[in-house]
Amino acid sequence: MSGAPPVLELEHVDAAYGNYRALFGVSLAVPEAGIVALLGANGAGKSTVARVASGLLPVSAGRLWVEGRDVSRAPAHRIARMGVAHVPEGRGVFGELDVEENLVLALRRRVGRRGLGEALGRAYGAFPALASRRRQTAGTLSGGEQRMLSLAAVLAGGPRLVIADELSLGLAPVVVDAVYEGLAAVHAAGVALLVVEQQVDRALAIAEHAVVLAGGAVQWQGAPSQARAEMERLLTAGYAPPR
Repeated sequence: MSGAPPVLELEHVDAAYGNYRALFGVSLAVPEAGIVALLGANGAGKSTVARVASGLLPVSAGRLWVEGRDVSRAPAHRIARMGVAHVPEGRGVFGELDVEENLVLALRRRVGRRGLGEALGRAYGAFPALASRRRQTAGTLSGGEQRMLSLAAVLAGGPRLVIADELSLGLAPVVVDAVYEGLAAVHAAGVALLVVEQQVDRALAIAEHAVVLAGGAVQWQGAPSQARAEMERLLTAGYAPPR
């Protein structure tokens, strides 16, 4: 790792949905070209962290940094232009367009006409199954293939950080394998990853650092090899949500 600041850093971040406080003093960092797994049960606050990190939910206290720049009050489109790409759960494709039309639509604004051919090559390289379906209407793809298409459109745009939010949700194991192979390929090109996941083994298999959330707060963070034991310890001991 270089001496560069983290690609993403949350510093004592609180966040809320209206009157409902969802995050309590969350601090975590994703280093340049690093992979951080964000783990926890349903309702732990994982997707809320993802939304805060991409600017979709405002910070109510604390600081959000992207490559050393304070973006705590920045809108989502500005954070996206800085290279932070959020891939939420779900499919997010235009069903009436074919695979390549979906990719072109997503990529043209980010890479321009001159960079389009190279970006398409990255998309098909990360997800070879899409290359053979490039003229197939996206609405006729399987659910897993649509998930791959939405992910490919983001990854091929050359982001600095990808926030992958529950990408395995509802997918067959073989499709999850393909999705994670695509993430690994993009990381090999120097892209940092924040992997928000309930399938603990999937995330820990590629992570360099793990963060465990419960009750909207960080309960533990450290080496991936220790994360499962810490999650079991928390489950056994119970925890008191912050007030």
